[in-house]
Amino acid sequence: MGGESTRSLALVGSAAVADDRITLGAACLPEPDRAWLAAVEELPVDSVWQGGHVLPPTGTGEAVTRLALMTAWTERVRVGSAIVLLPLYQPVILAKQLADLDARSGGRLTVGVGVGGEFPEEFEAAGVPIGERGPRTDEAIGLLRDLWRGGPVSHHGRFFGFDHVELRPVEHGAGRMQPGGPPIVVSGRKPPAMRRAARLGDGWLPYLFSPSAYARSVDAIRAEAVAAERDLDGDGFEWLAYVYCSVRADGDEARRDVRQFLGGAYGDKPDGMLQKVVPAGTPDEVAARLQEYVDAGARHLVISPAAHRDTLEVVRLAATEVLPQLHV
Repeated sequence: MGGESTRSLALVGSAAVADDRITLGAACLPEPDRAWLAAVEELPVDSVWQGGHVLPPTGTGEAVTRLALMTAWTERVRVGSAIVLLPLYQPVILAKQLADLDARSGGRLTVGVGVGGEFPEEFEAAGVPIGERGPRTDEAIGLLRDLWRGGPVSHHGRFFGFDHVELRPVEHGAGRMQPGGPPIVVSGRKPPAMRRAARLGDGWLPYLFSPSAYARSVDAIRAEAVAAERDLDGDGFEWLAYVYCSVRADGDEARRDVRQFLGGAYGDKPDGMLQKVVPAGTPDEVAARLQEYVDAGARHLVISPAAHRDTLEVVRLAATEVLPQLHV
């Protein structure tokens, strides 16, 4: 089904490169903010991203709500979800919400999806068995695409069923949904997510990956696509990497940012783990680390500031001093 979607995205891979442009994105942390987004749109940043849980353990936002704010408060950049926990959403309702946001934004939406599972109570409260999250996601991806394609849709699957349903995106001035709907990029870290990306996705968006793990994932996805008789390059498959990162003029300050922001998640030995998956330091130091992701096959780097303060400065330095050093 993913093979039916042809899009003008960066065409890249581990074996051959079809585009020498490296794209920079930024995660809107801690929450979407109008002034922060306006400042980012003045930088050489091509996309902004934010996700969200349905029942997060902290007072943070939900993915579709955050997407609505980001599309309303931007004019130029692509707006992406990193991520929507797809198995928790009724796909017909989600399809309508995303179609309307894409149309109202002038076709600037990218939908990052994943299966979640970090917080089992979300699934229990939503009435979704956590063990079904993978197959529910696969079925929902197909439904989103069918509904966005236009015309009446009938579907009778394992989890969802209906007859002769037609989704009509909102019409607003010159705004139109992208033909066939926004691209769907698959997030995750494990082999099932890689298989899902290869067979159903318009792109791959892993997180907390080292460059070597990213390179292995590119090889795994390409092999799975060959088995599925899918031409990723011909389909415009996009290779993204969601990278937690801190860039400061003072490299030690950047490394302190990371330890304070993520260190507690890795028990009593955070530094070795963090050095592998979270670039931190001066612009030159971070550029050297991000170049490893580019060498591994990534072409769209989404920087997620791993800092509790002044995240705009992290993005500014990444865009103005790190990005110019990266090359294919």
